[in-house]
Amino acid sequence: MKILVCISHVPDTTSKINFTNNDAEFDKNGVQFVINPYDEFCLTRAMWFKEKQGATVTVVNVGGAETEPTLRKALAIGADDAIRINIDPTDGFLVAKELAAVVKSGGYDLVLAGKESADYNGQMVPGMLASLVDFNFVNGCVEMEIEDAKVTAKREIDGGTETLSTSLPLVIGGQKGIVEEKDLRIPNMRGIMMARKKPLQVLEATGANASTNIESFEKPAPKGAVKLVDADNLDELISLLHNEAKVI
Repeated sequence: MKILVCISHVPDTTSKINFTNNDAEFDKNGVQFVINPYDEFCLTRAMWFKEKQGATVTVVNVGGAETEPTLRKALAIGADDAIRINIDPTDGFLVAKELAAVVKSGGYDLVLAGKESADYNGQMVPGMLASLVDFNFVNGCVEMEIEDAKVTAKREIDGGTETLSTSLPLVIGGQKGIVEEKDLRIPNMRGIMMARKKPLQVLEATGANASTNIESFEKPAPKGAVKLVDADNLDELISLLHNEAKVI
């Protein structure tokens, strides 16, 4: 089984976010970038298939040279090889089309991607990718087993989970649950050294055009000042909750 894991290069969630150029561009100065957490869950699941079922695992990223340390970390975790598509990922449809070209040429049986990236939260790429390559698709996947070409998957729905039967070839939009946080792997020194020797192929973009453009960013409004109410003054508390907070 050939597995392709899509890796997004995203800011660490603890990073302080700022914008430049009249709030039209994300300021990357001083920001630590990491593997998108949803993608890391998927990569860990792919490693299970590699170890238990002899699968080969390739990781792919759409982005510039600055994303290569993130791909090297994925290789250190255990992926066999990596692909970087050399174009700025400015649009979800552009990313899906570039990934589709890799899937079609690589003969992959299973494509694993986080259900969304932790920076833009678009939840678009896995579904569009599945449509472009005509693969089966399960989004919000929290559990998956594969026997031969038959797949049993669970996905999160409102109020519970849904169990599905499908088959390869397949695109999965995964999230926490496909593995748990305790199962995530920290690269050891041997893995880091081996990652330096593993192939990382750089592909030029196919010429896909972005369908959207970012006009501007806006931070959430700052939180208001805290108002303290005397424990015995229930009338004032009720008035504030009703007239200002509007929660009752």
